[in-house]
Amino acid sequence: MAVRIDPKKDLIVCHIDGEIDINSSPMVKKSFDKLISQKTPKIVINLSKVTYVDSSGLATLVEILKNMRSYGGRMRLACMSPKIKSLFEITKLEKLFEISADEETAISNF
Repeated sequence: MAVRIDPKKDLIVCHIDGEIDINSSPMVKKSFDKLISQKTPKIVINLSKVTYVDSSGLATLVEILKNMRSYGGRMRLACMSPKIKSLFEITKLEKLFEISADEETAISNF
């Protein structure tokens, strides 16, 4: 599991590669803690290379979103595989998160 942070004009794009599960969730959270402490206003999380998300992974993403909203930040998820998108639909989290089909759309819709 790896997180790559890619600064763009007025936002940050984060690429997560691998599984977001009980073992990797703490690392994902730690990767975003610095961005949140800096009050990064806009973050796009590219999930194109995420192969699996479990309940702790979902909880981590919800926590990141909650922490960003506490200071007025916004987060979008992009490039979900059909399997991951289905998980968000089943858990009704697609109503909580701003989800875009691709990274470019997520960036332009801010």
